Amino acid sequence: MKVRAKGWSEETAVDGERTWSIAELADEFGVTLRTIRFYEEQGLLTPARNGTRRIFADGDRVRLGLVLRGKRLGFPLDEIKTIIGMYDAEPGEVGQLRYLLDQVEHRRAELEQRRRDIDATLSDLAELERRCRADLDRLTG
Repeated sequence: MKVRAKGWSEETAVDGERTWSIAELADEFGVTLRTIRFYEEQGLLTPARNGTRRIFADGDRVRLGLVLRGKRLGFPLDEIKTIIGMYDAEPGEVGQLRYLLDQVEHRRAELEQRRRDIDATLSDLAELERRCRADLDRLTG
């Protein structure tokens, strides 16, 4: 049995747990329905079903937020899935946090290398621009 709570446009489980439709989650997180369906196909979200309708519980909402944060930080989906999955499996939260710290260190090192590469490229471009302007001034001056 489902009941409707005032102000909630979607169904609420009998135990009072808030649920969301796919459209509500997409709107809240600023993603497409297709994105949420894709994350479901990848096993990152596991909504309940009422016929063909997806019913997302609080855990799904939290997981979607974690997936999107992981993507924003540049983690691939398989790493995100591993990190999220470790919370409920052995070695549990401690193992999850240790693994995540290792991944953060690796990601930070990659980004710092990219920053050095970008800085070097910007420096090269500035030098090229300086030379071109000097040549142009010499040729037109």
